[in-house]
Amino acid sequence: MEQIDPRHLLIKVAKILERLKIPYVITGGMAVLIWGRPRFTADIDIVVEMQAEKIDGLGKALIELGKAGYVDKEAMEQALEHRGEFNFIDGETGVKVDFWIKKGTKFGLQEFKKKKAKIIKGQRVYFISPENLILSKLEWYQKSQSTRHLEDIASILKISGAKLDTRYLKQWAKKLKVSDVLSKLISNRPE
Repeated sequence: MEQIDPRHLLIKVAKILERLKIPYVITGGMAVLIWGRPRFTADIDIVVEMQAEKIDGLGKALIELGKAGYVDKEAMEQALEHRGEFNFIDGETGVKVDFWIKKGTKFGLQEFKKKKAKIIKGQRVYFISPENLILSKLEWYQKSQSTRHLEDIASILKISGAKLDTRYLKQWAKKLKVSDVLSKLISNRPE
């Protein structure tokens, strides 16, 4: 059985977002693959800066990716209204893409301001910075207590640690009230 590589769908979706001029950053497990250790991820998480007038175009473009693809226009509208999420399921691969509406917070602005371009299979794709990925994972850990977030952070610290802007990381950890967990992870980091 052939293993599905979600990067193929990632590239297709990134091209759609670029064509429709919808700013985005890739986050979640796909970003961990870039900034930390490779791990299995069953979906693609994308934060988008969306306007209501782009919903129809994005929905249509996603459905055109494959005959059995699924996206709910009403869910897209509700996500935009409540700054939540909607998803698209690729009918060909079964891979799910979670679209998160950019939060109107100062940290939400930083996620886009510090985004980093990476080349994936010949295509430029924008990812959340490793610092903001760590901060986002710390926030998710506070909400869910899932150790997966801590494991991801530990791998980012190990792989990208020397390149991280630790001053920025510590400043924002304090603002987001996640400094205590970050400090523990940094002090437990193997040299």
